[in-house]
Amino acid sequence: MSRASGDSILASLHLIKLSVGSESVESLAAWQATRRAQAEDGLPRHVTRMWPRREAELLKGGSIYWVIQGFVQCRQRLLRLDEVIGEDGIRRCAFVLDPELVRTTSARKRPFQGWRYLAPGDAPPDLPEMRGNDDALPPELSAALADIGVL
Repeated sequence: MSRASGDSILASLHLIKLSVGSESVESLAAWQATRRAQAEDGLPRHVTRMWPRREAELLKGGSIYWVIQGFVQCRQRLLRLDEVIGEDGIRRCAFVLDPELVRTTSARKRPFQGWRYLAPGDAPPDLPEMRGNDDALPPELSAALADIGVL
């Protein structure tokens, strides 16, 4: 869902997470297409140690914003949270995600551990639909253009 097609994303609480090992949105998509990265129903998921205390707010249209190579570059809508018990017996949380990766304007983000809540007003906007088929700009250039209001 793009911001143009629905306002719920504007009022939803989100998460932000580093996509460690990803070099691009395409490499994140390729990882999520592997069986190892999928829930039992085939949807992409990301397993983390901590369970969000603000689960209800996140599941009212929230997304996870992915930081790739130091820049927020895309988001995925959060569909549900699943409990996962590891081989070590520790309870973990799986963020089950919509398979659609929605490109956003690039926003520089310093490294951090784990995930963080992201307020609606702090979330970078989706790229306009007319730019959906454009060749991807290098994140540094896209961020610089967004900073000066060109994108």
